[in-house]
Amino acid sequence: MLKIYLARHGQDKDNAAGILNGRRDEPLTELGREQARTLAAEIKSANLSFDAVYASPLKRAGETARTVTDMLGIAPPIVMPNLIERDFGVMTGKLVKDITALCAPDIIQTDIITYFLSPEGAETFPDLIERGKKVIEEIQRRHRDGNILLVGHGDMGKMIYAAYYHLNWQSVLTAFHFGNSDLLLLSEDSPSDAVHVFKFKQFNH
Repeated sequence: MLKIYLARHGQDKDNAAGILNGRRDEPLTELGREQARTLAAEIKSANLSFDAVYASPLKRAGETARTVTDMLGIAPPIVMPNLIERDFGVMTGKLVKDITALCAPDIIQTDIITYFLSPEGAETFPDLIERGKKVIEEIQRRHRDGNILLVGHGDMGKMIYAAYYHLNWQSVLTAFHFGNSDLLLLSEDSPSDAVHVFKFKQFNH
């Protein structure tokens, strides 16, 4: 059986500053590096290992993935371009606190996140679902079974999850929070409502 584990990167400088990063390429903060180390330690203590690790091309995901592979003593992560975060379009670099003012009523509000849906130049969530399907298909082509780790991002990660379980993207946005260094499991024997393997205390979102 193929089991796909999906981790979000640790906190980066934009997360800490309340800036919408999208494809901005900032490194992890010290807290982000600590979160990555905690994720790696939890994976090791759970006796989890991976046949391959794939990472988004952005620094924050690559650094998180390398922390895991280094601690586990396995091959370094393979860059997978389709794991890159959503293109935020004109919202790239804007302040998180300004999302409602700039994008309402075209938003979905949760207790933690305000999602903007279709500002100029941004990928939509249906766009991400299609890209998520490509990620899953590529992994299934390369690996018939075993444990695979994907290290990526919040919006894109949720849509990979939605694509895997054939779920409505709006419901997935409000179903759970995919925090920094959280780990999800996608597999035939893991129900969609039991998604988190590890969930960590969040300091900045």
